[in-house]
Amino acid sequence: MKIPYLSKPHVKSDPFRTLIACILSLRTKDATTDAASERLFAVADTPASMSKLTASEIAKLIFPVGFYNQKSKQIVEISKTIIEKYNGNVPSEIDELLKMKGVGRKTANLVITEAFNKFGICVDTHVHRITNRWGYVKTKSPDETEFALRKKLPKKYWINFNRLLVTYGQNLCHPVSPECGRCKMAMMCKRVGVKKSR
Repeated sequence: MKIPYLSKPHVKSDPFRTLIACILSLRTKDATTDAASERLFAVADTPASMSKLTASEIAKLIFPVGFYNQKSKQIVEISKTIIEKYNGNVPSEIDELLKMKGVGRKTANLVITEAFNKFGICVDTHVHRITNRWGYVKTKSPDETEFALRKKLPKKYWINFNRLLVTYGQNLCHPVSPECGRCKMAMMCKRVGVKKSR
């Protein structure tokens, strides 16, 4: 789950921007997420200022991200929750982040690793697919993959694992017809589920 917008220093160090940008990125292309984040944060970039906007105002700012109407309502609710339950500060614990509407394990892990520099494993479709293809884990869902990796993968690799595998999955280890002929991991990969490769 690589979000180019999060690489900007002023965003990466801000837990609220990281959280909201991550929510916008779900089911949305990177360029669309980046543009929507810029528009939204130019108007409101704190839980207090965001909670003053209506869902329809946020929807107009973030359009055309995927599920923009649903996400705009989630953003309002999350902003108010942060103010009311966390004194205006984004919590730095996964279990607390998961209590917020619209925040799943992937998002929670991304927030704690990117904004708080804490150990977490962000598992998206690339990490799930590739680690199962290698035969490193045998799981049925991204959540299962996260817990399996927490038990097996050395902690020093947790934070960077997602960044590496997203790039790897986008450019080489494709869902269909991966480029095994160019892969440096080919000798160690079990190619689980691979029916055709290049």
